[in-house]
Amino acid sequence: MNHKNHRAAHNKILADQGANSFFDELHSPLNKAMALKEADHCLYCYDAPCIQACPTSIDIPTFIHQIKTGNVMGAAHTILNENIMGGTCARACPTEVLCEQACVLNDDAGKPVEIGLLQRFATDHLMAKAGPHPFRRAAQTGRTIAVIGAGPAGLSFAHRAAVLGHDIHIYEARDKAGGLNEYGLAAYKMVDDFAAREVDFILDIGGIEIFYGTSLGQDLSLNDLQEKYAAI
Repeated sequence: MNHKNHRAAHNKILADQGANSFFDELHSPLNKAMALKEADHCLYCYDAPCIQACPTSIDIPTFIHQIKTGNVMGAAHTILNENIMGGTCARACPTEVLCEQACVLNDDAGKPVEIGLLQRFATDHLMAKAGPHPFRRAAQTGRTIAVIGAGPAGLSFAHRAAVLGHDIHIYEARDKAGGLNEYGLAAYKMVDDFAAREVDFILDIGGIEIFYGTSLGQDLSLNDLQEKYAAI
């Protein structure tokens, strides 16, 4: 069963069990006018402290400037090029103690640029657009790599390796991909099944296959993987 059919079957089970609880989001997303107004506050600092405070080193001033100039798709690409899970990051990252705390406007005006909400505006815009995946695969290398676990680290690596032209087999012990994003984050941060939608977006690059219900040490061994794959 491929990933999308697997996900559809899983969601039907949840619906039949009445497991689709309803949660309100803690922070409402920005609309276009709000995003443009917020982006206009950014000073586009040289050697910006917000970048240094970002665990994934996203070029924050650049993507905010792209939003301000109407290049929202470009802003999303800037974000996702550093962190393919930038949509979850925008929802769950404690920006108030990282990039937003480092914003120089805390000193000048007492209120930082709302970086997390701007990041969500850009990534949501891209993911809502129909069309080709924003990243293109290089020529296939003929190498297949095994990844253990379809959590944030495994999926992020798989996407980057797929972009480089490798084929990826992910072995996931659970019956749904996403790891912490799916099972560990507060529901009010990840409404509308966002974790699963982000997994679909990542897999749309092609070349990535997930094998569910498969555990290292129980269903497969490290020796078997070493013999079968170019890398693990």
